[in-house]
Amino acid sequence: MRDKIITLLKDRDGLTDREITNILLGEKVPQQSVNQVCRALVNKGVLKRVNRKDGLLGNFLNTEELQALSLANETERIREDTSVFTEDSLKQMLMEHLQSAGWEVQIAWGKAPGIDINAIRGTERWIIEVKGLGSSNPMNVNYFLGVLAETLQRMDDPNAKYSIALPDVKQFRNLWSRLPLLAKMKTGISALFVDDSGTVEECVR
Repeated sequence: MRDKIITLLKDRDGLTDREITNILLGEKVPQQSVNQVCRALVNKGVLKRVNRKDGLLGNFLNTEELQALSLANETERIREDTSVFTEDSLKQMLMEHLQSAGWEVQIAWGKAPGIDINAIRGTERWIIEVKGLGSSNPMNVNYFLGVLAETLQRMDDPNAKYSIALPDVKQFRNLWSRLPLLAKMKTGISALFVDDSGTVEECVR
């Protein structure tokens, strides 16, 4: 309800509680719930309740506080995403994915040295370096470049397959798509994108 009221007032600032209720809930619905939410938003500084020219009490957005609230919500969303896409959580999801396909998996958890994921299936070997989600776009660029460098440094087995594993978010997808095709072909590195449900998609090009 809070978000609906804020969205409505962005288009029609100054509506009364009754007018908001009529639009969002219906003309015959009591306005108490809207009144409570509007008062709560006033206490947070998001709304100001001021008498309009017609004498009715209108709800007006406080733009500065609304921007601060949006920033806080975005920061919280980033925190939630980074907690889902930590490096170890990606390793866990990749381990389950690989084991379901018959791979035996060795994991370097946390800051343990060595190959992040060393998977063996018969005569096949798959080396995977993993990076989680950073808290900013520049950090993610550094993570992407770093995981590529780490993978290149691991390439000492001509029979192994090499991949980087990243959270399935738009920025990492874009970074991978902008990596020159020639570089992908020469190195043979593929990208594994892991979403928050554990689904893994491999991209070769």
